[in-house]
Amino acid sequence: MTTNAKTEFLTVTRQAFEEQTFIQLTLSKPANSELEYKSIYFKPFQAKSGYRMQCVKRFPTKDITKNLSTSEGLALIEKLLGEELLNGNLFAQGNDWELRFNRKREAKIWKRKASKQQAATLVHNVQKKQWIKPEGNIYLKALGITSAKGKVLDKKYDKYRQINKYIETISHLLDKSSLRNGYRIVDMGSGKGYLTFALYDYLLNTMNIKPKITGVELRGELVDHCNNISNEAGYEGLVFRTGRIEEYPVTTMDMLIALHACDIATDHAIAKGIQAGASVIVCAPCCHKQVRIDMVGSPLFQPMLKHGILLERQAEMLTDAIRALLLEANGYKTKVFEFISSDHTGKNVMITAVRSPKARSRETVLYEIAQLKQQFGLKTHFLETLI
Repeated sequence: MTTNAKTEFLTVTRQAFEEQTFIQLTLSKPANSELEYKSIYFKPFQAKSGYRMQCVKRFPTKDITKNLSTSEGLALIEKLLGEELLNGNLFAQGNDWELRFNRKREAKIWKRKASKQQAATLVHNVQKKQWIKPEGNIYLKALGITSAKGKVLDKKYDKYRQINKYIETISHLLDKSSLRNGYRIVDMGSGKGYLTFALYDYLLNTMNIKPKITGVELRGELVDHCNNISNEAGYEGLVFRTGRIEEYPVTTMDMLIALHACDIATDHAIAKGIQAGASVIVCAPCCHKQVRIDMVGSPLFQPMLKHGILLERQAEMLTDAIRALLLEANGYKTKVFEFISSDHTGKNVMITAVRSPKARSRETVLYEIAQLKQQFGLKTHFLETLI
């Protein structure tokens, strides 16, 4: 294989991207007739994290689009060019470049006058509000989300986007709640603290509120790490404590958060929020073992539930449906929705609850729970035993 031509082509492609003169790149001419797709198109777009690539893979009956970081896009071009696809055409401001491989994988490159005069100005979707600013942010840097210069790292952009989506969700909940002055918040299962820090940051620096937030986490090394970051950031009202969710004492709190607490730990957290009279409860459940083990179901459901994966999914739906109903029975208005795309995690359901005088009748909700349990042969839901 002639490597010099390919190396030159990849070099001018990288330069065009770095100089933001890149307009489009097309890879075509499959090396194998059995290759399912026929070509790939690359275009630039400006995201909050910086310049990125949109990759469109063309199949005979459909297109598949992915958004890649610069490094991911360039690596994919290098991998495919001369292996799966034999032609490369780069359109940039100033010049066009063409690379061709023959069947012996010998390459030739041509440079021509630019056929397109204006660089693409593709903005990725609609510019969304930046709830958490990356610049000068001590905890984002300490948690490995941003560089020393305050730029979101490519490999952490999905996490940064999740943080912003989370704060957007919390902001809407606070608007609907009766909270005005009291912001005593307990985050059970706070983990590495990404979302805990972001919430404190938002309340303190955007809402001009001085919250009291406690992160509860079983792993002592994470607690120590988060307390060190909190001290470095000067967050006096944010502390982390070592402990198990089920053993955490019920104290007065305004908001209870439990994200990805495993199995019945989510139920323990919800129960403590209810018992403490929290105005807002937010949870993103993890695994659902308790109901799955107990769920037998009526004969009508057996053809479906005999398949393990369908049983698991039905158990998840049933578990979270009853959790939402039990919250309603205790005076909350609830919502169950997809928090982030399932591309990032399969555990992407969030349950939010806001205490409301307009909550549904307790008797009506308990009747609906009883009907669900009867249909699926469920003896009890663990959250029932706690409240």
